[in-house]
Order: sequence, then C-alpha cells, then structure tokens
Amino acid sequence: MKEIKVPELAESITEGTIAEWLVKKGDQVEKGDPILELETDKVNVEVNADASGVIAELLKDEGEDVEVGDVIAKVDENGEAGSSNEDSSSDKDQEEEKQEEKQPKQEEQEEKPAAKSNDKQDTSSEKGNKGEVIATPAARKRARELGIDLSEISARDPLGRIRPEDVDAAASSSSQKDEKKAPKKEKKESSEKTEFEKPVEREKMSRRRQTIAKRLVEAQQTSAMLTTFNEVDMTNVMKLRSERKESFMKKHDVKLGFMSFFTKAAVGALKEFPLINAEIQGNEVVKKKFYDIGMAVSTEEGLVVPVVRDADRLDFAGIEKGIADVATKARNKELQLEDLQGGSFTITNGGIFGSMLSTPILNSPQVGILGLHNIEKRPKVMPDDTIQARPMMYIALSYDHRIVDGKEAVQFLRRIKEMIEDPYDLLLEG
Repeated sequence: MKEIKVPELAESITEGTIAEWLVKKGDQVEKGDPILELETDKVNVEVNADASGVIAELLKDEGEDVEVGDVIAKVDENGEAGSSNEDSSSDKDQEEEKQEEKQPKQEEQEEKPAAKSNDKQDTSSEKGNKGEVIATPAARKRARELGIDLSEISARDPLGRIRPEDVDAAASSSSQKDEKKAPKKEKKESSEKTEFEKPVEREKMSRRRQTIAKRLVEAQQTSAMLTTFNEVDMTNVMKLRSERKESFMKKHDVKLGFMSFFTKAAVGALKEFPLINAEIQGNEVVKKKFYDIGMAVSTEEGLVVPVVRDADRLDFAGIEKGIADVATKARNKELQLEDLQGGSFTITNGGIFGSMLSTPILNSPQVGILGLHNIEKRPKVMPDDTIQARPMMYIALSYDHRIVDGKEAVQFLRRIKEMIEDPYDLLLEG
C-alpha cells in the first residue's frame, strides 16, 4: 500500500485546502496522474499520484485543511479498478436472493415493508453500479465540469476506460450541459434566522480570499501608508497610440495599450527615486537594482499580482506581451508560484472598472504602488489661458512613509506625469 502525501510546494507555502478530489475510491490511476486540486494562499495546484494502482482510501475531505507531509490518500499498487465495488455488489445480490427465498407469502400488510426495503436495496445497488465506471482522473474532472454522467458515455478504449476525448465527444452530441449545478447554488440561501431577522446567505471564504484580507490589514497596520495624487493629460499618449496602433499590431501581434506607457514611465521614475523601489528588512533598507513590476489582476477568486520580470529591459511590445500573458494565466487559473513572487513595485488600474479616484493599498513588503484611474474629458486651462476639454486621468501613489518622504513621493508622481504627457521623449529614452 503506497501513501500519497502533500508534496513540498514552495518555501512560503506550508499548507493548503483540498478544493476538489479528481478521483474516487476504487479509481485506477497511473503515476503522474492528477488526483486532487489543492488551493493555497497564492495559486491552485494539482497533486499527482506518485505510484500506479487503485485508490484504496481517501483520508481527507474536500474543504479540509492539510499541511505539507500529511498523508491524504492510499494507493493499492496491486489492486484492480472496481474490484472492491464488484465484490460488495455481488455480496448484496446474494443476500437479497436469500432473503427473497426465506420470506413466505403473507398478506399485503406484511409485503409492503418488504417492498420498501427491496426498493432501497435496488437504489443502493444502482449507485454501486455507477461507481464501477472506469475513467481517468482527467476524464472525471472534465465530466464534472460539463455536467455529464460517466455511465452514459461509451469508451473507445479497448479496455473500457473512459478518457477526456470520450467526454468531449459525448458533450458535443448532448444538449445537457451544466444544468444540475446551477439550482444547487441558488438554494444556498438559508431560510433560517440567526442573529438577523431576515434570511441571509453564509459562504465560507476561500483560503485565497482569507489571505488577501489578512495581508491587506497587515499592510495598513505595519506600514505608515500615505497617498499622494496628481492628474495627467492623456492627449499626446492617445494621439500617439492612435497613430501607431495598427502598425504596432501588425509588427508585434499585440495591441498597444496604456499600461506599457505607464510601466515605462514608472521604471524611469523608480531609477530617479530608488527608495520607492526598496523594502524594509529589520533595521535595514534594501534598495533593489532590478525592476520586476507587479500587475494587479482581478479574478473571480480575488485580486492577484503576477509579475512582469525585468521591465527595464523590455520594449513596449515586450511589456504588452508580458502583461497579456500574466493576465490570461491569472484568469485561466494557470498561474504558477514563480509568477507571483519577487515583485519590486506594483501598478493597479482601477480605471478599467470606471474608478475615478482611489487610494491603493501597498503590496507588502513593497513600499510603493501606482494607481491608475478612468480617463474623462475635463476643462483644463492651457498655457495661453484658453480653456480646452482634455482627456484627463487621476493617478495616485501610495507609499510607506517610514522610508519614503513626501517630497520624494510627490516628485516621483510628477515625473511620471511629465513622461506620460511627453510620450515621444519617453519612446526615445525607453
């Protein structure tokens, strides 16, 4: 009997929550097959079987917290899939036959209880038959996602083992998708009254949401956080972007967005004000000589901050591709731990949701975060005293006042404003 343990994940991750088992007791698995999805503080990871055989026992339930080294399952390396289920079902059939032979014919009042017990036995035996379906863990996961009953799928494998392509084939020919799961979610609302006079819905916070909440509070409690603001005239950037976007797309196969301009400007300003690219470790200030820029991305499970590495060495196309790559991986839940580690400064863009003004919270242990907002036309007094409607954006810098003085923070934001308002100079310097 082989024990499956929670493997080493990363130096900073020692525990997780079982989000979903991808196998059941009695399933045949091959070495390297994913058997469960583990939710950690940062990303979801799949734990693979380190031996081939049959799942003999699942020792932890979904939603249960586990630590690195915990035994979570056992694999019988000499077992056969479905053998335990077949034995148990055959034993039940024999017992039922014996009971039917021994039971004399009696009046209807005596037959009704027997009929009820037989109905229960039939139901349990049907459930046992469904459990005998042989399928790969990936096929079972795919079937759950599509809401398809594995017992209704015919396998093309000579051994009768259902694979993911069999599930996809069944899904394409069936009109029944994920309809069974939706009603269950709607019924979550509790009609019971607790401390509230009206019905409420209670839902356990995911491990990632708990971690986000904890670290946001820690950032405010452990740093002297302050925010300074400025506004940027986006006219020239929008004009340059309009002029170059088609040729840029043809040449680099990626759109020219605003984030690459602000990333370049932030890197330039960080080089002039290195303390904003630093962090505090004990009684020391660590000034970072690299520029790994975190990009805040909103996902269904909460805010994550994947990192674009060495942004100072990338051109505009490289930055845009880097941002698109990490954003796609974040939304598809494909981020790896290394994608989230080691950032030196963060940019968050609330403008895509329509935010006009906000004070972003530091992404500890970083000491600076740049907040971007919505672009709206506002009246602006020009150098010749005329008033024009210009596309304006408020920008914000939250910083740790323990090592960053207000003068440096204001000048940093002012330098970003100057570079964005003169993007041609930014292009030359970049």
